[in-house]
Amino acid sequence: MMTVLAAGAGSAAADGTATPAAGGVARLVQTVDWVAIAPPTLTALFALIVLVADLFLPERRKPVLGWISVAGLVLAGLSLLPLLKGDRTTFCLTGHPEVCSYAADHFAVVIQLLVIGGALLTALLSINPIKDQKLPGGEFWFLLLSSAAGAALLPASRDLATLVIALEVASLPAFALVGIRRGDRLSSEAALKFFLSSVTATAVMLLGVSFVYAATGSLHLAQVAEALTHPDPQLDILAKAGVALTLVGFAFKTAAAPFHFWVPDTYVGAPLPVAAYLSVVGKAVGFSGLIVVTVQAFPSYGDVWGPVLAVLAALTMTVGNVAALRQRPGRAHSAVRLLAWSSVGQAGYLLVPIASAAYADDAAHAIGSTVAYALMYAAVNLGAFAVAALVARTHPANRIADYRGLYASRPLYALALGFFLLCLAGLPPGIIGLFAKVTVFSAAVDAGLAWLAVVMAVNVVIALYYYLQWTAVLFRAPEAAPEGEAAPAARPRIPAALATAVGLTALVGIVLSGAPQLVLRFASGALL
Repeated sequence: MMTVLAAGAGSAAADGTATPAAGGVARLVQTVDWVAIAPPTLTALFALIVLVADLFLPERRKPVLGWISVAGLVLAGLSLLPLLKGDRTTFCLTGHPEVCSYAADHFAVVIQLLVIGGALLTALLSINPIKDQKLPGGEFWFLLLSSAAGAALLPASRDLATLVIALEVASLPAFALVGIRRGDRLSSEAALKFFLSSVTATAVMLLGVSFVYAATGSLHLAQVAEALTHPDPQLDILAKAGVALTLVGFAFKTAAAPFHFWVPDTYVGAPLPVAAYLSVVGKAVGFSGLIVVTVQAFPSYGDVWGPVLAVLAALTMTVGNVAALRQRPGRAHSAVRLLAWSSVGQAGYLLVPIASAAYADDAAHAIGSTVAYALMYAAVNLGAFAVAALVARTHPANRIADYRGLYASRPLYALALGFFLLCLAGLPPGIIGLFAKVTVFSAAVDAGLAWLAVVMAVNVVIALYYYLQWTAVLFRAPEAAPEGEAAPAARPRIPAALATAVGLTALVGIVLSGAPQLVLRFASGALL
């Protein structure tokens, strides 16, 4: 712990409390729990280290920046271990020590684990593409770590100002990452679409935050929740408008319909590791923000955000799954675009328990369902992108048809991708996917949202078609080369970092499918 003298005149006692000055004015003392803020702080520190090192390293030594970034993310992940023992808070109000701006509770720690783990796997996927595609390594690693630092800060934020800042710190570097392939028209177009739509959503959210502040007089979530319990009747409409508008920014980050339109083009235009990062860490930012503001700041306005999120969940899963049906192997459609629409559909499932929290007697159980599903989705979706990165090394277009015969050439990787797709579909042997879907489904039923459970069941059946169709392509015999065409070249060697990413995600998926209670029990502790 570190004691910081904030203002005033006088002296501070040895125990860190304030003592009155000669004039009777107490000195304000703030304690900073460095252990609690270690995960985002370490990530940001390594971002600065990479940025400075990039200035002095010769070009041939630039690949070492990737391994420095990996080491930083590993250290940030290890810094979560002391936080597993209990809740820690810091940056609290002097007069109200129970009102804090940062809380390293179980929920924040679990989401930070997801964020840092997702960023680490993204880093492993990025090491070779940076060299192969001649991307600016120093800029890439700085932007990735900066975005991850903001994403790790957001779930622990307990005031609206810090939430907005964390959201922007996570988002602004992501815009640059999407467009980092200079001179590539698709990359530039994707970055522009992502930037313009995100800025619009952020502006709407800031307007909502200002309305909430005007109605409650505070930005701290605990005080906002207390003020909204018995609002001033003259400010009730203003508060409801603020609640609704505040959700827009986070709904955009989750790719909830109708704020999803940026997803397909952004994923296809971005470098593949960046698309993987957005599909997992970007969603973690949006969902953790939604959970924090709805459950902690606006619980008394569940009649406002509950129906809105329920409709968004139904619309999002339907739009995503129906659009994914259009991606077929025989039409030269992109595998990355299919994964993009699949991520939109999965976002709908993730919204179901959050909407259910407005109606359920046990909101904590519903939130635990979202966290459990997010952990499963993060592992298997990153695994699917890792195998897609492998195929992209020989087939840059990354069409679904390019996966035909993968089992014949790379049997282990074909089995891994088949397993990841079955997990996303919720079919054995992807038991963890099945358990996660059942948990989300039960949250809707327990909350009395039977219609939403029916919509989810129909969408799960729709999704089975395109997941199984892609899985079947993996095991078809490869097409014979046309007569007179040269024989295919020898298979390129698989980079160690890429093989490690596929292996880690497959191992996590297999372990959790063998013991799904592990993730469910772990997520049950992630309750606000």
